[in-house]
Amino acid sequence: MRAALLVLFSATALGAETPLAAAKPMTPKEFEAFATGRTLDYAVDGTVLGSEAYFPDRSVRDADTGGPCRAGHWYSDGPAICFVYDGNDRRHCWHYWRQGGQVLAKPVTASPDEPAQIVTPATTPLACTPEVGV
Repeated sequence: MRAALLVLFSATALGAETPLAAAKPMTPKEFEAFATGRTLDYAVDGTVLGSEAYFPDRSVRDADTGGPCRAGHWYSDGPAICFVYDGNDRRHCWHYWRQGGQVLAKPVTASPDEPAQIVTPATTPLACTPEVGV
């Protein structure tokens, strides 16, 4: 009984976030159905870090809060959803999963103690700083 209480207490003390290893990643089809045609906000502790608009051809337009827009595209690599942006060959891969009524995301390279980002439909259009050609 003590062991069960300790496990229950430890899980409660660590927070409600499901460890990524235990979460079932969204499939590319699930991610595409969730994201396409939307602008999504990515937030931690209620602070929006950036937003991304998703288009039917898997193209994206990304903007960190207060930053310029970057055009790119996404593709799947196993269970990860990867992004490549114009003018930058470096890919950015993320895991997305559902937990309760939320969609969570975390970079593949994130440490286990890094919080997941909560992904929600944006309530405002993508905000980009003025930039020629965007």
